[in-house]
Amino acid sequence: MKSPIRRFILTALFLAACRLHAAAPNWDDWKPLLGSWTAADSSGAPGKASAGLCSFSLDLQEHVMVRKNHAEYPAADGRPATAHDDFMIIFQRGTAVRAFYYDSEGHEIDYAASWNERSRTWQFLSDAFNGAPRYRLIYTLVSPQELKLKFEIAPPGKPEDFKTYIEASLQRKR
Repeated sequence: MKSPIRRFILTALFLAACRLHAAAPNWDDWKPLLGSWTAADSSGAPGKASAGLCSFSLDLQEHVMVRKNHAEYPAADGRPATAHDDFMIIFQRGTAVRAFYYDSEGHEIDYAASWNERSRTWQFLSDAFNGAPRYRLIYTLVSPQELKLKFEIAPPGKPEDFKTYIEASLQRKR
């Protein structure tokens, strides 16, 4: 049951069954994310993706939003070049928005998700657990054609001490 794929399938089936006859959630605040995006500042510097793209789409008759992401990292500090793939299922449970994240490295992250109209940001914040790191993913809407992305990690025992791990600028694909 710990397998990310199995958990994804069970989660998708559960969400579909729970909402079989329910109206689709209101995604109005989230629709600016929809579409395909490419990394605009891909310089290939160590620790920085040399290429990347992501997409957001509505699925399951608009009951969930799915984010898919692919990033390529150049060789650095004796490490070979690598690729990273992940996906996230964003869904509404009552008035709360939640997300499940899975990646090609075996990470699974449960997020509380929110939209802040004043700062024009979508935030994904993992729950705090003793002895585990905490994660925060933020997308900022710069314009209908540009997003800023920031991924931060707080160390175990310091759930509010976030340090930036990745920053990127994304351009909407035409």
